[in-house]
Amino acid sequence: MKSGHADLPLHYGKVPVWLAQRMSALGGAIVEAIVMEYGRDALLQKMSDPFWFQSLGCVLGMDWHSSGITTSVMGALKQSVNRKSSELGIYICGGRGKYSRQTPAELLAIADKTGLDGNLLVHHSKLSAKVDNTAIQDGFQLYLHSFVLSKEGNWAVIQQGMNTDDRLARRYHWHSPSIQSFIEEPHTFIYGQNQGNILNLTAKAAAPTRSGILDLTKENPDKIMREVSRLVMPDHHDVRAEDVNLKRLGAVLALAHDNSVDNMETLLMLEGVGPRTIQSLTLVSEIIHGTPSRFSDPARFSFAHGGKDGHPFPVPITVYDESILTLDRAIQLAKMGDNDKSDALKNLSKVSAQLEKDFQPNNRFNDIVQHERDTSWKYEGRTVQGKAKKPKGWDGQLELF
Repeated sequence: MKSGHADLPLHYGKVPVWLAQRMSALGGAIVEAIVMEYGRDALLQKMSDPFWFQSLGCVLGMDWHSSGITTSVMGALKQSVNRKSSELGIYICGGRGKYSRQTPAELLAIADKTGLDGNLLVHHSKLSAKVDNTAIQDGFQLYLHSFVLSKEGNWAVIQQGMNTDDRLARRYHWHSPSIQSFIEEPHTFIYGQNQGNILNLTAKAAAPTRSGILDLTKENPDKIMREVSRLVMPDHHDVRAEDVNLKRLGAVLALAHDNSVDNMETLLMLEGVGPRTIQSLTLVSEIIHGTPSRFSDPARFSFAHGGKDGHPFPVPITVYDESILTLDRAIQLAKMGDNDKSDALKNLSKVSAQLEKDFQPNNRFNDIVQHERDTSWKYEGRTVQGKAKKPKGWDGQLELF
């Protein structure tokens, strides 16, 4: 079983309504596209991958490195996905605080509709929380529990704990098909800073924990913390060159800006979509179609729609809305048997990956970020502080990597 860790600095505050609505719309469309193209199990697999999850939060416009991604993304997805649960066969339960305590009732209601074993699902929900909050005593107190369920009965759990003394959060990911035992290394990943030796009873000899009784005397206290992969989210708010795979990002920018719109239309069948939206859609395409190895630098995905805190640049509202419209139109056409636009969106990530093979980035990362900020006003750029303004003396020049 894989495990890993990453730092998630604690951030407070609320997502503004103008962003929350768009996060829900784009997030729901991404989920629908994944289910249509790859199936429900593939979606659950992605949800259980914290690198992919962090990348999803970035492409939706959240602060790229903060703990708030977990709450905001799951809240946005719950709102949009549950409206189409009967069609998608995906249900999202729980949430933060009081909403986490509603998970059992929500699961039982879903079981009544689908014929699944509601009591077993509730048991799994409670036991996953018990393991992360009690069997693993690592200094983080759970405050969020989200249960993502397919109509086949498979599920993923995403839950997060808080350590207020260190101002850190730790996110725990579960994936039911990967679980042989709840109490023997059950996680796909654990997100958070290594705190040294911890109390951990998630081991084979502690099987009685299934009934809620934990054996405190027999097990290795750090067994579950073996690190296979590691993601460290830094304290700095700004996105820096060292946070991003410049070769990958440069290929995306080259695809979007080094080709004429006419050529892009001929190649990709995305009529009427401008270069800046191509940039965003390429990263959205990768979220839907990319393999796990493509998500090692989640900060790169903030170059799709910026961040509400202004890093790396304000959220470009008109680009965001065009991304939603383009993806939603592709989904609706695909339902009617017309896959041209869906194939075109898939091709964006493929073409970008091909460009990347021979792409040589330069050292103009800061110039790219500054250009995005300078042009943000053109796309109704916005942050929690307000709307972006046209900078004085702006000349509109851009030099890519």
